[in-house]
Amino acid sequence: MLDADGYRLNIGIVIANGRGDVLWAKRVRQDGWQFPQGGMQEGESQQQAMYRELEEETGLKPEQVEIWGTTRDWLRYRLPKKMIRPTKGKVCIGQKQKWYLLRLLSEDSAVQLDRSHSPEFDRWEWVSYWYPLGQVVSFKREVYRRALRELAPRLFSIVDQWQRAEEAQRPQDQQQ
Repeated sequence: MLDADGYRLNIGIVIANGRGDVLWAKRVRQDGWQFPQGGMQEGESQQQAMYRELEEETGLKPEQVEIWGTTRDWLRYRLPKKMIRPTKGKVCIGQKQKWYLLRLLSEDSAVQLDRSHSPEFDRWEWVSYWYPLGQVVSFKREVYRRALRELAPRLFSIVDQWQRAEEAQRPQDQQQ
C-alpha cells in the first residue's frame, strides 16, 4: 500500500527481552540483518499489520508479546535509485514506517523463523539495543536511529524497574 508520495506504508518491530537486548535477524540468502518489518495491507490497522508481520516473520503470536511503545509519527526513508520499483502501477520510492517496541513474554524457543511459507529470515540473535545502528544498511540507518531514540526511554525505564525489583528480592548476603 503506497501513500500519495510513493512511500510504502510499513510497520517496524523491535522485540526486546527482559535484559533490554533486541532481536536482530538475518535476511534469507543475504548478508543483511535488520529488525522485522513489513508492509500494511488495505483495510488493516497499524496494530493488525504489526501482529500479522510479527507472526509471519518470527512465528510469535500476540499473546507471546507485550506492546511497550510505538513511535508517535511515521518515519521515512528513501530507497537507493537502483532499488526503486513499480508496485501495482505506482512507483515505490521508499518506506513510511510506524515502529513498535515489544517485549517477548515467551521463551526464546518461541521465535520460529520458518513459520510462513516464504520465510524472510534464516537466523536471529539477541544484540545490545544500540548495536543495529552500526550494522543496518546505510539508507535505513537514520530511521533506525530515530525509532530507537524515541523508544529507548520506555524500554530502559521498564528494564531499570525490573532490575531494582530483582535486587530487592535477593537475600541480603547476595546483594553485597
